[in-house]
Amino acid sequence: MFDSGLGGLTVVHAIMKRLPSEDIVYLGDTARVPYGTRSAQTVLNYARACARKLCEHDIKLLCVACNTVSAVALDMLSVELDLPVLGVIGPGAAAGAKASEQGRVGVIATAGTVASGAYPRAVASISTRAETFMEAAPLLVPLVEEGWTQGEVPRLAVRRYLTPLVAQGIDTLVLGCTHYPLLHEIIASELAALRGHAIPIVDSAQATAAELAQLLHERGLATDRTAAGALRILVTDMPGKFSEVAARFLGQSVEGLDVTAIDL
Repeated sequence: MFDSGLGGLTVVHAIMKRLPSEDIVYLGDTARVPYGTRSAQTVLNYARACARKLCEHDIKLLCVACNTVSAVALDMLSVELDLPVLGVIGPGAAAGAKASEQGRVGVIATAGTVASGAYPRAVASISTRAETFMEAAPLLVPLVEEGWTQGEVPRLAVRRYLTPLVAQGIDTLVLGCTHYPLLHEIIASELAALRGHAIPIVDSAQATAAELAQLLHERGLATDRTAAGALRILVTDMPGKFSEVAARFLGQSVEGLDVTAIDL
């Protein structure tokens, strides 16, 4: 599994809860984060480099835990690699379409993911009656990275991004970035206040874990052991607050985990 940084550890957390016996190798490209503001060609190049590195670890499946890469490079990786490739947009879009009763699906994501149009295409492929309304939310990633997940500053930012979506009458919201689940409480609160009542919020990390479990079962790739799987974390740069930030995304301390700094 790889992501542009450490946000994809929210997907790792969801997978570890659902598939505790599977071994996971996670690559966070922390030296080049964020991908959301990069050109499509640059994202393609970065995605290839990350995939090549992970293939050195004899992986049986590649999970792209980055919405930007899932939007831009998933088809390329699926063609070039001789193994199953799963992104986070398809599962998130499917869960959003299923949760929406009136077919008005809202998505907050990075600018790159919004510009790609990947979520509207994915939702339309699942439900022809559903409409998708996108809103770029660029401030939320740095807020989460800095640990600002509570208080007035993230609340005001969330309200700013949700207001135009609520004006469109959305009845479901998809969190289209792996960082956003850490703001779930504030997002749910502001969304209910703006909408007048609570509406479903889809965490693409949870949706991806569910689809991953099904894919492993269908392909006969699921492990048959009962012992706990191992987690190895690879990073291209070791930021000063690595342990603190990684623990926040993973939902547990990273002390004692196998963490290795690498070059791509």
